[in-house]
Amino acid sequence: MNDEKQLTHLDADGKAQMVDVSDKQESQRLAVAKGSISMSAETLRLIEEGGHKKGDVFAVARIAGIQGAKKCADLIPLCHPLALSSIKVDFEIDRERNRVCIESICKLVGRTGVEMEALTAVSVAALTIYDMCKAVDKNMVIGEISVQEKRGGKSGDWQR
Repeated sequence: MNDEKQLTHLDADGKAQMVDVSDKQESQRLAVAKGSISMSAETLRLIEEGGHKKGDVFAVARIAGIQGAKKCADLIPLCHPLALSSIKVDFEIDRERNRVCIESICKLVGRTGVEMEALTAVSVAALTIYDMCKAVDKNMVIGEISVQEKRGGKSGDWQR
């Protein structure tokens, strides 16, 4: 099996390890992740019109997503703590499917990628929307969270 197809977070004995990135070259890195949260049409309308009693759902979820990306290494045991240079979290309302689409873009100059941070930002933003709206809609479904693109590093650029 070549090195690129092996699980890098396990040593030769199968024990968990943080990957040593000290020999890697620093490069500009970017990751884009997307996900969604489906809900009733009424809940979506409430969010869109800003009529939610807890406040601006998107503003709170955006801040939560940014905080989530910054705390990724505290949440995912073997992630490296990263000095992120940019975190963006955006929302798009999909009325046809009664859902909110969430996108995160994370950037840095460093020795390891930012895919986990982008995924965490989307996940935490979706969880925050759920938390803020669960009193009016317990049937919401979070899903389709995935990396859409990554740039930089030894393995180069990738796009879904």
